Amino acid sequence: MKALLYTGNKTFEIQQTDQQPLQAGQVRLKVAYCGVCGTDVHIYHGNMDKRVQIPQVIGHEVSAEIAEVGPEVTDWQVGDRVAVRPLQPGAVDPSDHGCRHIGKNLKFIGIDTAGGMQQFWNVPAHTLHRLPESLSLQLGALIEPLAVACHDIRLAELLVDEYVVVIGGGPIGMLIALVARQKGAKVLLSEINTARLELATSLGLATVNPKSQDLVATVETFTNGAMADVVFEVSGVQAGVQAMTQLPRARGRIVMVAIHPEPKPVDLFRFFWRELKLIGARVYEPQDFEEAIALAASGELPLESIITEVAPLSHGQQVFEAIDNNPAGLKYLLDCSQD
Repeated sequence: MKALLYTGNKTFEIQQTDQQPLQAGQVRLKVAYCGVCGTDVHIYHGNMDKRVQIPQVIGHEVSAEIAEVGPEVTDWQVGDRVAVRPLQPGAVDPSDHGCRHIGKNLKFIGIDTAGGMQQFWNVPAHTLHRLPESLSLQLGALIEPLAVACHDIRLAELLVDEYVVVIGGGPIGMLIALVARQKGAKVLLSEINTARLELATSLGLATVNPKSQDLVATVETFTNGAMADVVFEVSGVQAGVQAMTQLPRARGRIVMVAIHPEPKPVDLFRFFWRELKLIGARVYEPQDFEEAIALAASGELPLESIITEVAPLSHGQQVFEAIDNNPAGLKYLLDCSQD
């Protein structure tokens, strides 16, 4: 079978590999599509070479059909259409507090172990979520990032008619904005890329470009002076961190979605002065996947608009290069079903 392997130095190679034997509790998937995540791009840039096992197949935003069922798997059968929740909880640590999705010994499938950028992929059956026949497998590959958005919004405890500001209009930021609007919130998306702003506007979202507009003043106008009930920081840059504390109302909530691998200055005085709440949000839980599938199947979200390009698995190197060269792009999918 064909597999796309990260070999280091910003290089991917298509190789012929053997299918691995199925272990107890596993299923073999015939992968349909695998989305390229921001984490995959970090791997491509060499930022995670100490974590991945080079050469390695990566990727975790997968839609697929079950090709074979391993021993001790009873709830699935060949032909079932699925999305993968790529988390493998490890041994329970007392500090986990029952949160196995962020447990101390968690393994992220597709980063810590082999991922979905290959034609066939063995995964634990507990990671699977059933896709309805009405949902295309292309959109099925968006379930994982959509589940991230559902998780973030659930942790924010978002209410109908609340004011939301999303800082950062990349794939996750755009999905958060769309899901928040679907929940009945009033949403303003802050983004500096003009093409992403144009897309958001075409989707009916209110937008602001903080490079050319006063972000605080725009939020004040958008909310009729009330300021934001919830701010989602999805940009991952210092400017977003600086802005996030200036935008909430008294006792407003800030949800930290972006990964900030290095410490950044935060205006802690604003937390004291306005009694703000900071909420960390990482990955997802099973209920977030189920909600994402239901939302995608409902047709209430313009998910097709999020897909920038679909390319064959053999073009994986070119896709990663295109992402670097097109900062306006959102979601790139690799078609793993082509020979």
